Amino acid sequence: MTTAWLVTGARGQLGRELTALLAGRPGDDVTALGRDRLDLTDEDGVRATVRDWLAGARAAGRRPVVLNAAAYTAVDAAETDEATATVVNGDAPGWLAQEMAGAGRLVHVSTDYVFDGTATEPYPVDAPVAPRSAYGRSKALGERAVAAAGGDATVVRTAWVYSRHSASFVRTMAGRAEAGEPVSVVDDQVGSPTWAAGLAAGLVALGEREQPAPPVLHRTDAGQVSWFDLARAVYEELGADPDLVSPTTSAHFARPAPRPAWSVLDGRPWLHAGLPAPLPWREALRRALAVPAGV
Repeated sequence: MTTAWLVTGARGQLGRELTALLAGRPGDDVTALGRDRLDLTDEDGVRATVRDWLAGARAAGRRPVVLNAAAYTAVDAAETDEATATVVNGDAPGWLAQEMAGAGRLVHVSTDYVFDGTATEPYPVDAPVAPRSAYGRSKALGERAVAAAGGDATVVRTAWVYSRHSASFVRTMAGRAEAGEPVSVVDDQVGSPTWAAGLAAGLVALGEREQPAPPVLHRTDAGQVSWFDLARAVYEELGADPDLVSPTTSAHFARPAPRPAWSVLDGRPWLHAGLPAPLPWREALRRALAVPAGV
């Protein structure tokens, strides 16, 4: 059976990778919706859009899969606009899950920010959530809403997502490296960088899986690194002097929303589910930086 794919957040860095990956798949149908076509603050509109899409998928005899890559991702802005973040990140995933329950598969993307960031070992999928920011609280609400709806749905937590062609830490560091500019980067936050293209491939594999998947999985690239060492790696990969990157602390970069000091997620259940193993973060970074900016 062919698949009908609905990609939300299609203009974001992950949504763009999902859409590009799915384009041209023989027999499959791809509907990619950005914010201009799917307003996640409009419950009636969200439900109607999904119902109409499901009707079309059923009429065509295709298996429906929703890849929900849409989110309110302005972490600092959420501190003063938590109401909007809660609707987009908390309520809307529940609306999607309710419409998909019993009708098809939902893959919902979540974040390391649902944890408190104080761990010293990778967070297991069943670790208690304890978000410290408005953004994290809104995403935790979304996870609960998806679980409450039931059906064939999986929450996939990820962290430190980047691509070469969208605004991200890696793109910013690449620009600085190519200009030969010095930069100060925090060395007291540790996580697992995640190339959006690799994450997209994993999410599509999860969507294609014939049997139901576990309700919560973690998917990042393999290994862990500080932001400081990630920046140095970007400079090295681009042939710039890594000593232009100097370490600093989070205290020197105070922001409205607290950042997790520890964002490493346990990805073993992903592998146990038979899903594709992620690349080591350094190899993924090397491949990402080989893609021309803007492509």
